[in-house]
Amino acid sequence: MFKIIIKENKMSRKEFVRLMEQNIWLLDKYADKLRIDQAQLSGFPRQQMSILVRLHQGGRAMLKDIARREFVSAPNLCALFRKLESDGLVLRVVDENDRRNTWYSVTERGAELAQKAMETFRNGVEKLFSSLSREEEAELTAALKVMNKIISNMEQK
Repeated sequence: MFKIIIKENKMSRKEFVRLMEQNIWLLDKYADKLRIDQAQLSGFPRQQMSILVRLHQGGRAMLKDIARREFVSAPNLCALFRKLESDGLVLRVVDENDRRNTWYSVTERGAELAQKAMETFRNGVEKLFSSLSREEEAELTAALKVMNKIISNMEQK
């Protein structure tokens, strides 16, 4: 099991923030490239593919919740969903109990496309890190598990 040993001279908060910033920017850069590869494969714009994949992974959701999660305004998201719906990738259903709410879910065709996009993304990640030694991969895997645990705990607070 991966353990972080904290020495007497603890990492400063500034160093922590700098390292987080550096890693977030680097991962974001690579994630953007992987998302572009997804979009090129599918022929759909990157933002549409991203929304489709996230909806597929998270399941049926209301427009306002998706907008909040994706940091996109509801009107912009509405236009994007109209396009996805017209392409047969998303199903739109007005809530019977509260007509102000609209539910969105992926269609079978949308799920197939999302699965292909996710496979392309995973293959890209595998290729991106293919030069790591087994030891480096094990170290990075252990560090990512710790990071996932900490971030999951933060989300639950």
